[in-house]
Amino acid sequence: MAPTTARTATAWGFLAPAVLLISLSVLIPAAMALVMSFTQSGLDVSEPLRFVGLANIRRLLADPMFFKVLGTTLIYLVGVVPPVVLGSLLLAVLVNRQLPGIHWFRAAFYTPVLVSIVVAAIAFRWLYAETGLINGWLAALLGQGFRPIGFLTNPLLALPAVMLVTLWKGLGYYMVIFLAGLQGIPTDLYEAAELDGSEGWRKHADITLPLLRPYVTLVAVISAIAATKVFEEVYLMTQGGPADATKTLVYYVYDQAFAELEISYACTVGLALFVIVLLLSLVRFAVAGDRAPA
Repeated sequence: MAPTTARTATAWGFLAPAVLLISLSVLIPAAMALVMSFTQSGLDVSEPLRFVGLANIRRLLADPMFFKVLGTTLIYLVGVVPPVVLGSLLLAVLVNRQLPGIHWFRAAFYTPVLVSIVVAAIAFRWLYAETGLINGWLAALLGQGFRPIGFLTNPLLALPAVMLVTLWKGLGYYMVIFLAGLQGIPTDLYEAAELDGSEGWRKHADITLPLLRPYVTLVAVISAIAATKVFEEVYLMTQGGPADATKTLVYYVYDQAFAELEISYACTVGLALFVIVLLLSLVRFAVAGDRAPA
């Protein structure tokens, strides 16, 4: 028992700094936000909390803006996740080859992941500007009759324009996950499939996709969680506009907390976001099970 107890104490000793850091930065603030969801409070921390029960939740369920930003967030999720999964899988298949210089192509596809989201958002905002590079190219191509396109000022174009930044940033990251899965598939399976007449893309449908199912599930769920929590792109590129067309749940939390100073209501919206992310995480475990990669 003594050696076991000593090993347990040693393990907890190594874990203690991380547990303390997570508690101070995540667990305690989350518990405080949960409590504040049932109170009425502002920015003045010296003011005592006033318990209001389910009033904030009732307000949330009657708030049309909440359902609008929820719909926008779901549109963002649907518009980002399928292209991310398919695009990163395609990239992984393309770079999973033994060719001269293939490492340079892998590095090139992964480079956007290393770029700060702040830099990426500012760069894309310049590209999308009416006097930016994209409109400049279109004007040179189409001639003097061309009118600049307001990618970030048109409510129909703003959300897809922001989605493109998320796609550009995420493809390389998820490509690496799929590449790890692909390199774990024995080449003997592909050789046997070729003997059975499965060639080209058909062998990927017969072998690659079934064996990569846990990876597909993992990428789909974590990219869905990331899309649900999108904030930086929206804040830096559109500020939730135009006409609230790009306002997502996380941006709505920020707006309620720091623009409207509705701290308790912002915590309630954050609680709704937590429930959504929790459901996505449960889907990931229910579908993937123990077969999912670590």
